[in-house]
Amino acid sequence: MSLNTANPMFVKTSVINTSMMKSFILSFFVLLFSTQSFAYSYAAAGKEPLIEGREVLLKALSTDDYTAVQAAYNTMQAEFVYFNEHHGLNLDEQMETAISNKDQQGVTEALVTTMKAEVMRRLEGAEQNINDYQVAKVLVVKSKLFIDLLAADLTADNRQKADLAIRGALASIGNPGVFGVGQKPADVTRFIAFRTDLQAALQFTLPDAPTK
Repeated sequence: MSLNTANPMFVKTSVINTSMMKSFILSFFVLLFSTQSFAYSYAAAGKEPLIEGREVLLKALSTDDYTAVQAAYNTMQAEFVYFNEHHGLNLDEQMETAISNKDQQGVTEALVTTMKAEVMRRLEGAEQNINDYQVAKVLVVKSKLFIDLLAADLTADNRQKADLAIRGALASIGNPGVFGVGQKPADVTRFIAFRTDLQAALQFTLPDAPTK
């Protein structure tokens, strides 16, 4: 047999092996991308019902239009119910009672408490995902959005402390760098310390999940 003549069986086997390898590699990357996408979507789901509903609710509250307040609350009620079910805060009941009683202060307090809870919930998620830089970063950045909206409800001193704490938390999740350049590992101990500082600045601690 000429050395220049390919063995048909060898060619066929090589084609099959190459095809299988390509299929395996493709499946691996699809699975990897799907896992990352799921985690990232949890952190970065586009809409924020609490932020969007807050503006509408406060506008309605300023005119004592409690029908509009109820309608605005309905768009974000699931966020309140979450903290009832997972942390025993009963915020949904507090809000509904305040609306029924046309209690402006009660409505505001329930809203502010829920926003503080949302900050700490995101930071807990960031700690759990601290080895996934993109997910942790989005969770910390989204926490800052809520902190900025809470600024008017904090003293000047606590606003400054909250700002320093959230900046510290962001720095402590590390940085993957670019092709390894500028890479900085996450420091979970520092992250927890900054989260504790933020709890003090907000004067709020998210309760543990109630035992069943």
